Amino acid sequence: MERLILKKLLNWKSSPYRKPLILKGVRQVGKTWILKEFGKRYYDNTAYFNFDENEEYKQFFDTTKDVDRILQNLMLASGQKITPEKTLIIFDEVQDCPKVINSMKYFCENASQYHIACAGSLLGISLAKPSSFPVGKVSIMQIDPMTFTEFLLANGDENLANYLETVKTIERIPDAFFNPLYEKLKMYYVTGGMPESVKMWTEARDVDAM
Repeated sequence: MERLILKKLLNWKSSPYRKPLILKGVRQVGKTWILKEFGKRYYDNTAYFNFDENEEYKQFFDTTKDVDRILQNLMLASGQKITPEKTLIIFDEVQDCPKVINSMKYFCENASQYHIACAGSLLGISLAKPSSFPVGKVSIMQIDPMTFTEFLLANGDENLANYLETVKTIERIPDAFFNPLYEKLKMYYVTGGMPESVKMWTEARDVDAM
């Protein structure tokens, strides 16, 4: 599925002022998927670390603030390869890992050659802890449920999506566009714009499958 936030992520990647990224969003909104897809499209490889599934990774952030040592330990423990500028490093489920979030300060100051993106379903809890949050040392991006345009693109309705882009003011929509848009809008509301529900709908066309 095409998510419009990919363009923002690409701008982040190419920015000369790039900082470690924190991707915020509610559960099931597609944070992990979008970061993995971004890494697949625009990097040589992706190194993925889930701190909920592998709690032992947290220890590497407890013993040192040396980012090179941290990454070396992560590579040795996981068998994944990390290359500066060419690997997207994803730290997932960091909501209960204040030291991981705090380490972004050191990545920003001492290791900007590494492209790091963090995600967590309850990240707001950590953001509320001033002692652990590296203010000014990270970029924050919000991912929301899919927009109606994204829903149309996921359904293969590019013409309808393109038409919506041309509607700039309040005007009467011709029936040729209004009728199919209305039907699609009803299904969009049923899915709530949540990526998994949208995927199930586009594949099965069955509300009961969602």
